[in-house]
Amino acid sequence: MTTPVKFGVLGCGRIVERGLAPGLADSPLAELYAIASQRPGVAAEWGAKHGAAKAYDSYDALLGDPDVQAVYIPCTGELHHQWTIAAARAGKHVLCEKPLARSVAQAEEMVAACNKAGVLLQEAFMWRHHPRAQRAKELLDEGAIGKLRFVVASFSFNIEGDDWRLHPEKGGGAMWDVGCYGVNCARFFSGAEPLSVHARAHWADSGVDMSMQIALAFPGDAFANIDCSFEAPFRCRAELVGTEGRIILEDAFLPQDDSVVLLQRSMDRDAVIEVERTEPMNQYACQVSSFCESIAAGALQSPAENGLANMRVLEQAFATAASNR
Repeated sequence: MTTPVKFGVLGCGRIVERGLAPGLADSPLAELYAIASQRPGVAAEWGAKHGAAKAYDSYDALLGDPDVQAVYIPCTGELHHQWTIAAARAGKHVLCEKPLARSVAQAEEMVAACNKAGVLLQEAFMWRHHPRAQRAKELLDEGAIGKLRFVVASFSFNIEGDDWRLHPEKGGGAMWDVGCYGVNCARFFSGAEPLSVHARAHWADSGVDMSMQIALAFPGDAFANIDCSFEAPFRCRAELVGTEGRIILEDAFLPQDDSVVLLQRSMDRDAVIEVERTEPMNQYACQVSSFCESIAAGALQSPAENGLANMRVLEQAFATAASNR
């Protein structure tokens, strides 16, 4: 690519501050060109802070900017469908926060709109693009731990107050916010779609799931045990268990600069665990660069996630947990 992709950001939420803005700044393939907010004056303030050339007080105004080539959609879950379709109709490639939509039907409409417009749609699972996740997948594919039998993934933290993620009408709930990572992790490392989905949950009075357990079965007798919660201590971990060893990823979806791959190439209880270090990188920058490479190629490049397949599993898990309520 000869010139960076000019990104527009539809919203000024915390994920932009903590993730995408630094990621765009760290990627040589991208540029934070424009930012928009529905709150008057906020975009101008954020634009100045993060070096955006343009600031708009409406999302429609940003989508009308002919210089914007791609947009990032960080807004709350119930708005992903509306603004992805609007961006596609404006001819912009779309990097959309997870979960992609509130239903499979919505996700299908988003995919169809982007296909019709000839633009790319990628779900923003940043962790897949980090060198550590890539190395873990390489080790698994090389047979370092034998044949995969279990993916065990946990993601939890405590939420108090009036956080939007506690409101069902905004797409809130533990599964949609953090359980989606475990499902994505299981699908990524198994390289397949599940044959069966089972789930149970603890529900808040508002109707959101506060904690959920999800069990998946994949072809080849590989299984996934996933748990997520808004009412438990912070946990962010993935373990790949094979017939000849295991791989452990601490801070699985939020790798730190000193994150490592822990590899046990043995079935012995006291076997040595190898510590393999990978290059410390900003996973949001990795994600942005990968998306830009996909734009240049005209199709999503591995390990990008188009989101529809993940949505199918999540919707089934939620329905199953609701039926077991």
